[in-house]
Amino acid sequence: MTPHIRLARPDDLANVEAVVKAAYGHYVARLGRAPGPMLADYRTLIAARRIHVFLQDAVIAGCVVLIPEDDAMLLDNIAVLPSMQGRGIGRALMRFAERTASGQGYGRIRLYTNAAMSENLQLYARLGYRETHRAEEGGFRRVFMDKQMGAPS
Repeated sequence: MTPHIRLARPDDLANVEAVVKAAYGHYVARLGRAPGPMLADYRTLIAARRIHVFLQDAVIAGCVVLIPEDDAMLLDNIAVLPSMQGRGIGRALMRFAERTASGQGYGRIRLYTNAAMSENLQLYARLGYRETHRAEEGGFRRVFMDKQMGAPS
């Protein structure tokens, strides 16, 4: 079966939550608490049509949460099953997010990550995202980044 990305459906809820838990679970010890993505209301996000899933052999291997804002598309979360990492799924979801933002008329996509997730900071910088600021939100030390559409990834 060819891998593809589609809008998440209500019956995907348990799988989406499992992907997020698996992808972010190892950060609990580093942060001393569950990361923000593990606390999200995925039922509501699916109902609002904000989550897309990456299917590999009929298995949800990853997901991305995109939230339209006034001046940019927010890439709120991206997660890939640890057993499926290293296969280009994360990059495919990032490209999908950027194409979606551009296709909806946004000139910019933005995201944030926890300051303690240094590997994410390096990855996003390699993909052309630049740090805009740091702030504490909900007890999380976040690093905000953005990318102008049309910049190479």
